[in-house]
Amino acid sequence: MSTTRSLTRAPALIRRSNLLTTALLRRGLPMGPNVLMTVRGRVSGEPRTAPVAVPEIEGRRYVIGAYGDVNWVRNLRAAGEADLRGHGRSEHVRAIELDRAAATTFFGETLPTFINRLPWFGRGFARFLFGLVGPEVLADPARAAETRPVFEIRSAD
Repeated sequence: MSTTRSLTRAPALIRRSNLLTTALLRRGLPMGPNVLMTVRGRVSGEPRTAPVAVPEIEGRRYVIGAYGDVNWVRNLRAAGEADLRGHGRSEHVRAIELDRAAATTFFGETLPTFINRLPWFGRGFARFLFGLVGPEVLADPARAAETRPVFEIRSAD
C-alpha cells in the first residue's frame, strides 16, 4: 500500500485567508512574490482567480501546488496558460509542469538554495510556511515531487 496521500484541498485557514489576500492584491498591495493568477476553468471555461506565489529563482519563475492537486492546479494543467496580475502589471504566461525528476530536483536543490539565500526573516518565514504545508516539502524531495506539482512560468510573448 502506498503512503502517498493525494492532496486535493487547501486547509480551511488557507481558503479563508485567500479571500483577504485576493482583496489586498486587487488593491495593489505588494505581498512579496504573491500575485493573482487567472486561469480558464477546465469544466466551465469561466475565468478563475486565485492568489499564488510566483518566486523568481535564478532567472526562472515557478508556482508550486503546495496543497497538491487543488482546483487551480487542475485548471492550470488543463489550460497551460494564465494571466498574472501583481506588482503593478499584468502578464499572459504559459505554464509548463515539471516532470517528476525535475520536480524532485526543484524540491531537493533549487528551492532550498533559494530559501537559504533569503534574509534571515525570509528564511524563517519560508521554513515555517513549508512546515505548515508539509514537512516533506523541505525534507523529502521525492515525496514532495510526488504530491505537489510545480510549474515553470514563462512569458507567453
